[in-house]
Amino acid sequence: MKRFLKGFYFAFNGIKYSFKTQLNFRVHAFLGALALIISYILQIAICEWIWIIAAISLVLIVELINTAIETLVDLVSPEFNPKAGLIKDISAAAVLISAIFAFLVGCFIFLPKLFHAL
Repeated sequence: MKRFLKGFYFAFNGIKYSFKTQLNFRVHAFLGALALIISYILQIAICEWIWIIAAISLVLIVELINTAIETLVDLVSPEFNPKAGLIKDISAAAVLISAIFAFLVGCFIFLPKLFHAL
C-alpha cells in the first residue's frame, strides 16, 4: 500500500514540475479552469460536462506527455540535433491537435448557448 501511495507523490511531482516550468501547461490549465467556470455559469447538460472534462483532460495529458518527451530528448541529446528537434516538433503538434479539439468542443457547446442568451 505504501508503494501505491508513493506513486501518487511522484505523479503530483510531475504535475507540479510541469506547472512550474511549462508556460503552455499553465495556459492550458487556466483555460481549462475558465471553461469549467463558463460551464457552471451556463448550466450545461451532463453529457456536455463529460465532453468539456474530456477535452480539458486530453489537452493536459498530452501536454504532460509532451513535457516528458522534451525532457527526455534534452537528456539524451543535449547538443543540437535535427532529429531531436523533429521529435519535439511532433510532440508539440500532438498538443496542438488536442487543443484544437478542445477549442471545437467548447465552440459547439458554448456558442449556441451564448447566442441564445443574446
